[in-house]
Amino acid sequence: MKIICIGRNYAEHIKELENEKPTDPVIFLKPDTSILVKKQPFFIPDFSNDVHYEVEILVRINKVGKYIDKKFAHKYYDEIGLGIDFTARDLQNKLKEKGLPWEKAKAFDGAAVIGDWIPVKDIKDVNAIEFSLKKNDTIVQLGNTSHMLWKIDELIEYISKYFTLKIGDIIFTGTPAGVGKVITNDKLKGFIENKQMFSITVK
Repeated sequence: MKIICIGRNYAEHIKELENEKPTDPVIFLKPDTSILVKKQPFFIPDFSNDVHYEVEILVRINKVGKYIDKKFAHKYYDEIGLGIDFTARDLQNKLKEKGLPWEKAKAFDGAAVIGDWIPVKDIKDVNAIEFSLKKNDTIVQLGNTSHMLWKIDELIEYISKYFTLKIGDIIFTGTPAGVGKVITNDKLKGFIENKQMFSITVK
């Protein structure tokens, strides 16, 4: 399986990082080795002093597709999840300054938190999902998929032009504003509506 991540998909997050608003979705990949093992803590890597949390709605692909039209995209997933795209922000900024790829800053071991999954049939509207991240029991990120620049089905259409989507592939759909640094002993909990989807400790 592959992890396909979307950057700059929420306007307020673009503003907070002082990035340019893209004309097309920004795509990068994470390998399966970046997945944080269930029930394991997240260890801050020794190559960064500024690792940020970025909570995101996830989509798991359930059948093979290429050049998927938006009107058929809903047939390619039946579960929605929540996760964290951990980012070594100091390293990412250095790479961006040099025009280099981001993978060292975003695809390192443990950088992808994948929480529980909810059947799409149990979600009223995938384009109006409220989700949040608590750090030490304080809400630090609050988002809604209605604020995405590109909605889930649009992302599937766009991604499938470039990559064949396969069963088990996971799409990280972008993060809202409120990203910030993690430090040792932080506790991070993610929620879709009021349902807790993951809980991890930072080491």
